Amino acid sequence: MTEKVGVLGKKSPQHTGAERVVNAPLPTVYGKFQAVGYLDHDRGDEQVALVYGEIGTDDVLVRLHSECLTGDAFGSQHCECGDQLDSALRAVVAEGAGVVVYLRGHEGRGIGLLAKLRAMALQAEGLDTVEANLALGLPVDARDYGVAAEILHDLGVRSVRLMSNNPRKREALLEHGIKVAEQVPLLIEPCESNITYLRTKRERLDHNLPHLDAVAHWS
Repeated sequence: MTEKVGVLGKKSPQHTGAERVVNAPLPTVYGKFQAVGYLDHDRGDEQVALVYGEIGTDDVLVRLHSECLTGDAFGSQHCECGDQLDSALRAVVAEGAGVVVYLRGHEGRGIGLLAKLRAMALQAEGLDTVEANLALGLPVDARDYGVAAEILHDLGVRSVRLMSNNPRKREALLEHGIKVAEQVPLLIEPCESNITYLRTKRERLDHNLPHLDAVAHWS
C-alpha cells in the first residue's frame, strides 16, 4: 500500500472524499493488522481500515463497523456492537485475509454520542430505539456509507463478502459500485439487557436476526 501525505484534521481545497494519509502496522490481540488511515475531506472525520493479510480484489471478507464508544470501548450490553467488532476481527484473522472498516461519525446510528445517551435514557423509560430517536427530533438512522465504499475502492476491493445483518449496508455498497457477493450473518447471542433493542432492530429496521426466534424468555 502506498502512503499518501496529508495533514490530519485539516481540509484541503485540492481534495474531496477520502484521502489515504498513513499506513502503519498494528499488532493486536487478534493478529497483526495494517491500520490504513484516511481523512474524509467532505465531513472532516478521520477513518481507519484494519487490513489483514493479502486481501486481493474479489470476494473479500469485510465488516463495515459503525463507531460505538459504549459498546466497543466500555463493553456495554445495551447493544451488541462490541461483540460484533470482536467477532469480525477474529473472523478476518481466521479467514487469513479481510478488512474491518471502522466508521467514525456513526455513533448512535449517526446522531452522535450525547444524543445517543439521551436516546438510551428514553429507552430506559420504555421507548424503543426508534421511538427514542424520533422523540428527540432526530433521524432513526443518519449513517452514510459513501466513505466506506471510497475506502474499499482505494484498497482495490471490487466485491465483498459483507459481515452484517443490516440490509442497508449491502444496498449502500451496491449503490457506490462495490459488489456484494454474499452477506455473512454476524449473530451475537442476546442477553437480557439487549434483547428488546435487538428485537426492535429486527422488527422496525429490517435487520436479519433469525437467532432471536430461539429466545423464549425475557419479555
